[in-house]
Amino acid sequence: MTIPPLDVARILYEPAAAAHPRGQQILDRFPGAERVEVASHWNIPDLHGDSDKVDEWVRTKRGVLVIGVKKSLSVRPNGRSGDFIAPSHSNGCAMACVYCYVSRRKGYANPITTFVNIEGVAATIERHATKLGPKTEPNQVDERAWVYDIGENGDCSVDALICDNVRDLTALFRRLPNAKGSFATKHVNRDLLDYDPAGRMRIRFSLMPAELARTLDVRTSPIAERIAAIDDFVRAGWEVHLNFSPVVVYDGWTSDYTDLFRQVDAALSDRAKEQLAAEVIFLTHNEALHEVNLRWHPKAEDLLWTPRWQEAKVSENGAANVRYRARIKGKLIAVFRDLLAREMPYCRIRYAF
Repeated sequence: MTIPPLDVARILYEPAAAAHPRGQQILDRFPGAERVEVASHWNIPDLHGDSDKVDEWVRTKRGVLVIGVKKSLSVRPNGRSGDFIAPSHSNGCAMACVYCYVSRRKGYANPITTFVNIEGVAATIERHATKLGPKTEPNQVDERAWVYDIGENGDCSVDALICDNVRDLTALFRRLPNAKGSFATKHVNRDLLDYDPAGRMRIRFSLMPAELARTLDVRTSPIAERIAAIDDFVRAGWEVHLNFSPVVVYDGWTSDYTDLFRQVDAALSDRAKEQLAAEVIFLTHNEALHEVNLRWHPKAEDLLWTPRWQEAKVSENGAANVRYRARIKGKLIAVFRDLLAREMPYCRIRYAF
């Protein structure tokens, strides 16, 4: 069974967020939580950038919630997980995946920040989609609809435990004739089965070999539970894709991924297989996060930090990352593609890198 990802004991709130109806909904949902006023959801020294908080990593993610007002509402082009990245309705996560890039961007434990001005987020998406008009040329993201990733900086399945932001966005896409929403998740939230997305929301279940996930995907739903949920979500009107991310290379990885593909294949109905697609993202790690992880979860770094296969990579935001060496990464991607084609030939890969 999944461990409940939230046990909110402390809420840090901007005054404007607490006064907003969505903020009131959140405060009412957690009446026993301590309430602490903060000037800014972003600049909280008690949470962000304090490496000494590493010893409280999991406790912070489980028990702390921040509510704020999203100041910048903009849509960014993407082309991979979606055509566009929607304005964030949240940032951070209650789960503790050790490779998480969001932790690299915003402090250390980085619990969930929920933005209460969901009406502004929705209006921004609607204006953008309306201006675009129909999608006339299919691409790898989708053949007919403009797809907006609504979960770039968090996990919407967990966000839905906090308030109705995800439900509201589902209702938005249900009525937009030319657009879909999309998000990746590692948490099975069966409340989402009642959202009636009518095919206008794409949920991407993140998968990796179960033994690997037990080490790396801390506080997430077990892999078997994620696989078992796929058919249920398809029947409930969700479009379901797979998110093989990150693909981690280690001795025996091809055998473990073969087993994973066979488990998925055995669990899927014909209807689920017909609509299935996948994205494949090989591991990118980060030197600073590596040093932090060594202090709270060193076993994970035996898998993530493998210099014999990795090389330095400076990211677009200037971070010092590491990735699999370019001269072998192409071969690794080809091996993954061949394995998936052999075991699940109906599952097209939308993109892989």
